Amino acid sequence: MKRYYFVFCKDDIMLEKKVDGTYTIPFLEEPPIALKPWTTMLNVGTINDAEVKAYTIETPVTDNDKYEMCPLRQSYYKLTEELYLRAGKCAELIYWDQNTKFCGVCGGHMHFHTDISKRCEMCGKEIWPQLAPAVIVLIHRDADTVLLARGRSFKRDFYGLVAGFVETGETLEEAVKREVMEETGLSIKNLRYFGSQPWPYPCGIMVGFQADYAGGELHLQREELSNAAWFHRDNLPNLPEKLSIARRMIDNWLNTPADS
Repeated sequence: MKRYYFVFCKDDIMLEKKVDGTYTIPFLEEPPIALKPWTTMLNVGTINDAEVKAYTIETPVTDNDKYEMCPLRQSYYKLTEELYLRAGKCAELIYWDQNTKFCGVCGGHMHFHTDISKRCEMCGKEIWPQLAPAVIVLIHRDADTVLLARGRSFKRDFYGLVAGFVETGETLEEAVKREVMEETGLSIKNLRYFGSQPWPYPCGIMVGFQADYAGGELHLQREELSNAAWFHRDNLPNLPEKLSIARRMIDNWLNTPADS
């Protein structure tokens, strides 16, 4: 019986090169790369009734006519959306498995109890994969102008949206308002939900909002932002990659008539 095999080496995923120049995930009866005695094979549901398996290899595949390694983020541009999203889930579960070898209560070994849970062999403590929720917000000053910011962690010269992690004990809405105030000194109003996106780098989920400018002058939190400014739709800087919810939110705004 054929299965999908999502094979990772550190932050890279192994893709299969098809004769027409496109890429896919190996769909085979046996693993495409031989398993070691200590390899952990994860079960990650099904795709079209076919089992999905995920595991890691110690050295990347090179000089191979059939397979090549690709950073997970860049695989967005090579795989179908379904396969890219499943690759992200596989990567998150691998990260979780690698970081939960021992019990946080007693130090005992953790063993899989179900496909997405582990149980301590000594004290019985059970754990499940956990997500780190983050909020991201597109702030409108008017129909034609929005706030865009450049984070200090950005590796490329583009402007994105104000974002940050949700803290313990606060709602998503409270997190948005706090992050905007902390990073820009601005207050916002009319907060409204846009959508969400799994963000497996390594285990996040991005929750998108739109908001309207309510007041204040820009005072940047320099530890987080290198720059931020109001941009008119006709004079935009470099924008985030298509794979991000930030770009989806900006594109949605650009595709909405200014007088709507």
